Amino acid sequence: MSSNSSSISPVWLVVFAVLLWSTGGMFIKLATELDAYQVTFFRSLLAGLTVLLITRRDGLRIDLFGLMCSGIYATLLFLFVWATKHTTAANAIFLQYTAPVYILILAPFVIGERFHWRDLATVVLCIAGMSLFFVGDLSVGDYQGNVAALGSGIFLGLYIMLLKHPRAAGMNPVITVIYGNLLLALLTLPSGLAAFGKAGATDYAAVAFLGVFQIGISYILFIRGVRGGTRPLDASIIGFIEPLLNPVWVFIFVGERPSQWAILGGAIIIATVAAHTLMQYGSRASETEVPISTSKKL
Repeated sequence: MSSNSSSISPVWLVVFAVLLWSTGGMFIKLATELDAYQVTFFRSLLAGLTVLLITRRDGLRIDLFGLMCSGIYATLLFLFVWATKHTTAANAIFLQYTAPVYILILAPFVIGERFHWRDLATVVLCIAGMSLFFVGDLSVGDYQGNVAALGSGIFLGLYIMLLKHPRAAGMNPVITVIYGNLLLALLTLPSGLAAFGKAGATDYAAVAFLGVFQIGISYILFIRGVRGGTRPLDASIIGFIEPLLNPVWVFIFVGERPSQWAILGGAIIIATVAAHTLMQYGSRASETEVPISTSKKL
């Protein structure tokens, strides 16, 4: 941050970052003339370039492990956009926030963390919440979008675990954001080129905001807020603003209303993950852990 931002509390930097994250569903929905591949192209291209320009002095070195993490990050980004395009924004964000379930199940095998019996309650309750998204009068598109959202949660969980892997100790996480976004932009380049002449001013404005601010600037604000002194526990709790506000912005500006089952399922998932986060920090009495609920953009 510049000297002008030195007077801003690190906690507020995290709040601003999470508020920007929460606009993802709304702006993806507002790009009505663009499909998921085209939104992904513009969003990832602009996000990768934004983070690259701001952090270029940190270097661009990356190894095979970093490239693998970048590929996983790119996959979760695309699945979230695809899910948001094919189901409600509430379903997409709530189901992505099931990532802690996969972390709890897979962490003992991937990074050697112990599975505690108290974690079982978290897994069971989140699975119960997930099941409610597949109840009611759903179209084929809803099912496909919900499955893609679950997939984004799986890849998010895997990505977070790999960032905590010993091989990532000397790796700057900004590298995976840059390469992951630019890789995704390259893969969706044909679709992106096909959008020219098809998209309108609203579509371009939406994807520009998504790339530059919703991912690029928010990432920088979050990192600087955490490194500037925000406790990981505080950052983790603030992170729950995202899934709570995401459907609200979509309802206000797009008019999309989530189902009652989705609201109930989302409430169960968010409350369960929040409770687990508080219990986890309380039991470890540590402030050195990466918050699992707010490291999705890293």
